[in-house]
Amino acid sequence: MRILVVGAGAVGGYFGGRLQEKGVDVTFLVREGRKKQLDQAGLVIDSVHGSVTLTPKLILSGEEADPFDLILLSTKAYHLQGAIDSFRQYVNEKTAILPLLNGISHIEQLAAEFGQERIIGGLCFIETTLDQEGRIIQTSPRHDIVFGELTGEKTERILKIEEAFSGTRSGYRLSDNINQDLWNKYLFISMMSGITTLMRAPIGPIREMPSGRATIEKLSQEIISVMNKIGAPLPEDIAALQLNQIDSLGYAMKSSMQRDMEKQLSVEADHLHGYLLTIARKEQIPVPVLDAVYANLKVYELQLQQGK
Repeated sequence: MRILVVGAGAVGGYFGGRLQEKGVDVTFLVREGRKKQLDQAGLVIDSVHGSVTLTPKLILSGEEADPFDLILLSTKAYHLQGAIDSFRQYVNEKTAILPLLNGISHIEQLAAEFGQERIIGGLCFIETTLDQEGRIIQTSPRHDIVFGELTGEKTERILKIEEAFSGTRSGYRLSDNINQDLWNKYLFISMMSGITTLMRAPIGPIREMPSGRATIEKLSQEIISVMNKIGAPLPEDIAALQLNQIDSLGYAMKSSMQRDMEKQLSVEADHLHGYLLTIARKEQIPVPVLDAVYANLKVYELQLQQGK
């Protein structure tokens, strides 16, 4: 299986690197600056699960290459269209596309561009970052990728993807119900990122304060009501499951969106919370906490833009 990893950042670089480490045929589609960095130092993974330095195969967008069997996509949502344009020429009728973005709307966008039949559902649970030298620093116990056909079928291509990840130094799971997995994670990410960015605090101080916990619960109820309205495949006890997950987090845990705000980086406000808010307004569902979360993020984006 020939795999094209779009980008060699903290997530794509990690999973792509683990595949290459095993011996899978992996190519990384990168920008010129990242290519120079990787040409000089290699692809460095510094991980609690074992470190490695690799010599990756690299291409720039526009360079000649045959179509790939699988596109592994882990860009931020606000870079999605640019990423699509960069790898479009490497897709043919047999190419599968496996996105690892948070949320749901990117699946609709990819399906509109390439056809629903080419899209595989995917998500990951990992904490990684790039340091100043471009090394991938991975510190979390979990380093898992989850994938499955949106139809739930065990197709030949999905079994080949499972075979590719089998034996790598990363966790993986072939899901029987990737749609439910996607919506479950979307609910958790939108809750966690929403409350921590709104309060400008890690989850611990928020949940131990009675009014903070009440706000977490209210935000959860609002998002679940929106998702239920459009028939999202959530389990009946999802509210309790999500709150238990919030309670299991370390006291100092921050969302990745909160960390991005602290670094004065862009955030995925429209992709995550804006998408839900659009549905809520269309369906006339009152969502005051979600409204406040989205307003907070949009004010931040405006201030970020004005500061540039």
